[in-house]
Amino acid sequence: MSTSLDQLKATGTVVVSDSGDFESIDAYKPQDATTNPSLILAAVGKARYASLVDTAVQFGKAKGGSVEAQASAAMDRLLVEFGKAILAIIPGRISTEVDARLSFDKEGTKAKAKELIALYDSVGIKKERVLIKIASTWEGIQAARELERDDGIHCNLTLLFGFGQAVACAEAGVTLISPFVGRILDWYKKNTGKNYEGDGDPGVQSVKKIFNYYKQYKYNTIVMGASFRNVGEIKALAGVDFLTISPSLLEELKNSSDPVPKKLDAGVAAQAEAIPKVTYVDNEPEFRWALLQDQMAFDKLHEGIKKFAEDGATLQKILREKLSA
Repeated sequence: MSTSLDQLKATGTVVVSDSGDFESIDAYKPQDATTNPSLILAAVGKARYASLVDTAVQFGKAKGGSVEAQASAAMDRLLVEFGKAILAIIPGRISTEVDARLSFDKEGTKAKAKELIALYDSVGIKKERVLIKIASTWEGIQAARELERDDGIHCNLTLLFGFGQAVACAEAGVTLISPFVGRILDWYKKNTGKNYEGDGDPGVQSVKKIFNYYKQYKYNTIVMGASFRNVGEIKALAGVDFLTISPSLLEELKNSSDPVPKKLDAGVAAQAEAIPKVTYVDNEPEFRWALLQDQMAFDKLHEGIKKFAEDGATLQKILREKLSA
């Protein structure tokens, strides 16, 4: 019998590896891969990636200027070095994250996205193989809208927890969104004291609603479930466009032959009971109000930005120390 991982792929879901440890990626044959500051920080601590760090540090030194400026340049180059190495393994695209400290700065986000794309181009990677990851704030979504429309830079809107965020992303024409299933579950378990499984998992329910809404209103934005706590969440979303999965859960799926039936289907979703249409086009106050009314989404968005920013700062500190050595 085929593995659970093979069965998941057979449902039409594109499997994406959620890791900065590119040596663990090849075993699972994903199409795409995603990274974030936390994953890169974990990988940098391993000796086998020292050459990537050295390349980034040398790049920073060559840029000149203050140590802070050199560290910033080295940080960008490090992200691109990891992305380049991962793209040598996978056939599809890599998601590379903009500094989370720019999450409320539209123009800063756009500038950093263009810098990252230019760096990728300088090492022979075309922009078609890169997704720029941006937090799903109002500013981030508007930056992504302009990057997609004006520059042909494809974006992955991350730290997405609320339905309003998903709607605004689709209206902005972004390439892909990453609703964080497991972090939604974490919030509900903490705030209700209840346990949730399978179809009753609030993270799973959130992604299903977004998927159905997108298919009903014919949005082209890809729905990629992310941040899973267990394989039950993954199986409950079999058939969704994409799923980005950590190596430990990919391994669990690869070592299992339990059935993974298709749960989500675009055709069925399009014919299901219609979800009322909402819009946030050119309506920042309404978007912010909807986010504020969704306590879970508001809490997890800001908590996630803070954590990614902290890990990014720690990573930059490591580079700064190496530059000063």
